[in-house]
Amino acid sequence: DDPSTQAFLLAALTAGGGITGYARTGSIPSIAAGVTVGALYGLGALRQRNRQPYGVELALLASVILAGSSVPRAIKTMKPLPMGLSAVAVFGLYRFGTLWQRQA
Repeated sequence: DDPSTQAFLLAALTAGGGITGYARTGSIPSIAAGVTVGALYGLGALRQRNRQPYGVELALLASVILAGSSVPRAIKTMKPLPMGLSAVAVFGLYRFGTLWQRQA
């Protein structure tokens, strides 16, 4: 139940998804977005694990960015990939939002 482990998992999922999207379709936006959001999750995880400031906030920022791009697409298209990304984003919003609220 360690939040840094969860952030590392989300980093791997989003970066891996971006790389997969690029490999399958040649989509530059997929790899750019996936790797960027994955890097934010990864940096947030490292900062949390090392007890440095702003780890939770970075993971929450990654979730906000992911939700902002995937939820509208999921609602519009109802396709599995945007819906899965939305589920990841909602999990991150809940997990890291709750942690952020407790810190304040």
